[in-house]
Amino acid sequence: QVQLVESGGGLVQPGGSLRLSCAASGTISSVYRMGWYRQAPGKQRELVADITSSDATNYADSVKGRFTISRDNAKNTVYLQMDSLQPEDTAVYYCNYVRFLTYWGQGTQVTVSS
Repeated sequence: QVQLVESGGGLVQPGGSLRLSCAASGTISSVYRMGWYRQAPGKQRELVADITSSDATNYADSVKGRFTISRDNAKNTVYLQMDSLQPEDTAVYYCNYVRFLTYWGQGTQVTVSS
């Protein structure tokens, strides 16, 4: 079992920045993939970015150059640095962990509005 706890969401003005954190606990493998997804009202959940245990990263086209995913192995934590935020980035952001099974966090709200 793996438990994921996200934090760092909130309200920010367009052009601002936020950093999301996802702390994993439980049975953490040395080989895994963790990612950030988001779901806006009335839309399907979509991949934002993910990172493997070997540090390979992948980004949605809509966030390339603005968002950065990283991880801290010692803390079993994955981060999503979000810069130049726009109103269309408003969504609930979910962290996930994949190793044979997929685990999800509870989500954290990000609202970009003036």
